Amino acid sequence: MKLKNTLGIAIGSLVAATSFGVLAQGQGAVEGEAFYQKNYNDSVKHVEDGRTAGASIGYFLTDDVELILGYGKTNYTRSNDGTGSQKIHGDDASLSAMYHFRDVGDAIRPYVSGGFSHQSLTNVAADGHSGRDGSTFATIGAGAKWYITNNLYARAGVEADYKLDNGKWDYAPTIGLGVNFGGSGGKHEEPAPAPAPAPVAEEAPAPAPVAETVRVQLDVKFDFNKSVVKPNSYGDIKNLADFMKQYPQTSTTVEGHTDNVGPDAYNQKLSEKRANAVKDVLVKQYGVGAERIKSVGYGESRPVADNKTEAGRAINRRVEAEVEAQAK
Repeated sequence: MKLKNTLGIAIGSLVAATSFGVLAQGQGAVEGEAFYQKNYNDSVKHVEDGRTAGASIGYFLTDDVELILGYGKTNYTRSNDGTGSQKIHGDDASLSAMYHFRDVGDAIRPYVSGGFSHQSLTNVAADGHSGRDGSTFATIGAGAKWYITNNLYARAGVEADYKLDNGKWDYAPTIGLGVNFGGSGGKHEEPAPAPAPAPVAEEAPAPAPVAETVRVQLDVKFDFNKSVVKPNSYGDIKNLADFMKQYPQTSTTVEGHTDNVGPDAYNQKLSEKRANAVKDVLVKQYGVGAERIKSVGYGESRPVADNKTEAGRAINRRVEAEVEAQAK
C-alpha cells in the first residue's frame, strides 16, 4: 500500500508539472528526474550485481550544458562467494555535467556526461569488515533524452564508473523519467511587427511613364554555431513575407552564410541549416508557398566583413534574401 501511494504521488506530481504551457527548455531550465539503474559490480569483491533507485536535479548553464546533482539508494544487492548472502545497502552521491546534442525543442537529444561520485556501502562481514566502505569514482556516460512533451521527458543511457581506489570499473544501464521547466533558451516569440519599409523606387530611363521596380531585402543574423532564428529577426522576415503575398508572382532564394571558424564542411552544413530555418519561418509561420522559396548555403565562402575580428565574424553569420516586383 505504501508503494502504491508513493507511485501515485510521483505520477500526480509529473502530470501537474507538465500542465503549465509557459514552461520551456534550454538555458536557465531546471530538470528533476527519477531514475533506475542495473548495477554490474566489478570493483567490490563478494558483491552480486544489484539495482539502484534515485533522483537528480539539473540546471542548464546554456542551451546544451547541464550541471546535475544526483543521489541513489542501493537496497537490492547481496554478498556472495561464501559470505552468507548478506544484504548490502548503499548510498551514492554524484556531481556531473551533461552535454546535449541537437537543438532545443528537438524531440530526441543525445547526450554525453562526465563527473565524480562518492559511494558508501555496508561491508561484507565474512571478509572481516564492519561499518561502511567509502569509495570515490570518476564517471562517464552516454545516452539520449526523449522529450515526450515540452516539459516531460524519458531518458535511457549507460554509465561507466572508474573506482579511483583500485582502478576497476562498474557499469550501470539507466532509465529515467523527468520534468523540465523554467528555461528561456530556444524560444521563438514573435515581436511586434516592425513598420514596413518604404519601397525603393527606381526611375525608368525612358521619359514615358512605366512600371516601377520595388524590392525588399532581408539580412538575418545568427549566434555563433547556431541555426536558430532569433526573436528580433521575426519582424524583418514578416516584412518579406507580406511583400511576397502582395506580389504573388514573385519568388526568392534564401542564402545562408557562416564565419570562418571551424572546418569548411561543417560550415557548409551550418549555412544550409540557417537558410532552411529562415525558409521554415516564411512557410510555416507566415504562409508563403514553399515552391516560391529556394534555400542554399555558401558556408564561409562569401564573407562581407573581416573574419579576423569578432565584430566582423558576427556580421558574416547571416542569411540574406531579396525580392523584386514591378509596381504599377
